[in-house]
Amino acid sequence: MAEQSPAITTSHPSPTLTRIFNPLLTLLLRTPLLGSARNRFMTISFTGRKTGRHFSVPLSAHLVDDVLYSLTGGNAKWKYNFRGGHEAQVLFDGKTTSKRGELIEDKAVITGLYERVTEAYGAKRAARSMGLAFRNDEVPTHDEFAEAIERLGLRAIRFTPAP
Repeated sequence: MAEQSPAITTSHPSPTLTRIFNPLLTLLLRTPLLGSARNRFMTISFTGRKTGRHFSVPLSAHLVDDVLYSLTGGNAKWKYNFRGGHEAQVLFDGKTTSKRGELIEDKAVITGLYERVTEAYGAKRAARSMGLAFRNDEVPTHDEFAEAIERLGLRAIRFTPAP
């Protein structure tokens, strides 16, 4: 019997496309040209803890219970700057505000967030907005999300108002 592919895999644009698209998206998020898409994306700007290097990263934005989250994959090393909390400027819905980002590493909490976003958006939009692909465009089970979070290093960052 042939082994079945994982229910959840990563699906990102090419690095070349990302290098072109990310600065353009950041620029467009500052204008009304994106319309309602301005509340589907955000740009976070912060200084790296160890390097002091400035980062400006456009991401999909997810509101869960009126709290802003980024759901991010294992290859995004910048996310570790938010372990224990870190300040960032967040451009969301046309406004830049100071936020405190906190990396969530509790796998049960992360699984719940990925499930809730998928339930709210539907399989295709959720997968696309999280940089994932779902086998047969079907909503994964709880256990499939939990397995993917472990295998792919999926994490979440919660953004709350800065103190």
